[in-house]
Amino acid sequence: MTAIIYQKQKNALQSGRAGTGKWVLEHEPKEARQPDPLMGWSGSGDTARQIKLSFGSLDAARAYAEKNDLAYHVVPAPDRVIKMQTYADNFNVGPITPR
Repeated sequence: MTAIIYQKQKNALQSGRAGTGKWVLEHEPKEARQPDPLMGWSGSGDTARQIKLSFGSLDAARAYAEKNDLAYHVVPAPDRVIKMQTYADNFNVGPITPR
């Protein structure tokens, strides 16, 4: 069984960064999801995909994976880009050319 360890990112719909320093361990899918013939919902028999474990640090997540004999790979967190912008920049239309 293979696991993915990644750092939780900020929700795009919220401005706060609460809980973003946590590391998450979740299992990779063993089988693809298939549509249910009756209802059309997608699902699979892989129940390990429902489990997400949170850890305070990367070392704790790695220790858990090694203790439980899980093969894992770490997905590095993308760099945080801060775009400095003022309210007046919303109205900056660029150079004005005379007609």
